[in-house]
Amino acid sequence: MGIGRRRFLTLAGAAAVASPMVIRNARAQAQVTLKLHHFLPAVSNVHTKLWTPWAKKLETESGGRLKVDIFPAMQLGGAPPQLFDQARDGVADLVWTLPGNTPGRFPGVEVFELPFVAAKRGIANAQATQEFYETYLREEFKEVHPIVVWSHDGGLIHASKPVKTMEDLKGMKLRSPTRFAGEALKALGATGIPMPIPQLPEALAQKVLDGCVIPWEVVPAVKVHELVKNHIEIPGSPTLYTATFILAMNKAKYASLPADLKQILDANSGQALAKLAGQMWDNEGLAVSDMVRKRSNSITAISADEAARWRKTTQPVIDDWIKAMKDKGVDGGKMLEQARALVAKYDKA
Repeated sequence: MGIGRRRFLTLAGAAAVASPMVIRNARAQAQVTLKLHHFLPAVSNVHTKLWTPWAKKLETESGGRLKVDIFPAMQLGGAPPQLFDQARDGVADLVWTLPGNTPGRFPGVEVFELPFVAAKRGIANAQATQEFYETYLREEFKEVHPIVVWSHDGGLIHASKPVKTMEDLKGMKLRSPTRFAGEALKALGATGIPMPIPQLPEALAQKVLDGCVIPWEVVPAVKVHELVKNHIEIPGSPTLYTATFILAMNKAKYASLPADLKQILDANSGQALAKLAGQMWDNEGLAVSDMVRKRSNSITAISADEAARWRKTTQPVIDDWIKAMKDKGVDGGKMLEQARALVAKYDKA
């Protein structure tokens, strides 16, 4: 009995010593920290109003076991067009980027970037793009695990001079965010110059550009309202352009997540995140336009008749895309019809 008691006490003591270590190891194995890499500065609205709250939500819902460290302004190296491949290759666990940074690589999602397809409201475009991805584009983004695919609100022209008609655009050099925005600007008489957004302030300051085409939301992050004084909106829906985005995750990293953490991430992906993103663009767009107006900058809109004229003039851009898709064996006309139907569906909601 004595031997049994001594053996019990020895085992109990060993267990008491081992238990904290086992617990610590179990906790360490269950905790995951993801690296999210993107191209805008830490002061940008998308960093402070979308990714930071989203990361905090994941951490809260997981009891601190799922964390996201955010690296803005390309802090992990490379250039914005390389972001998608950084997610694919595991340089970063998550990246926020524009498919349009690599023109032609993701032709399906570009249907939303064609002129006069997108709605004026970001929340409509965001949800429409996410549903379109879920239905038609899984193969297009198969190299990564997409967390969300979406589009922003209707973009506008920011310029060094007023623009009321197509003729006012003639000869102007404007930063274009996508290849189809560039082709639309060319059809309207301007020159669209593709350029990553971080390069925009210097190009405007050095007068390399006469302006740019971007949504309201990003204006303060790159000081556009300080560098040009004219802001020209395109009224109604559909509007001149939008750009598409993807929050992409490395496939192996996603697969390695514990089931409960994967469930939390999934619940904060897809349409749930698309709604948050679209609403953020809409809310911040209003706030930024109010701020710019208070600076006494000029905010105008082309007339509805002029917008109709722009739409007719840019139709060949759409026709060329449909033909190019047909050459690839894809019914571009049907894709366009489906995309427009989704935009209309969510714009009515």
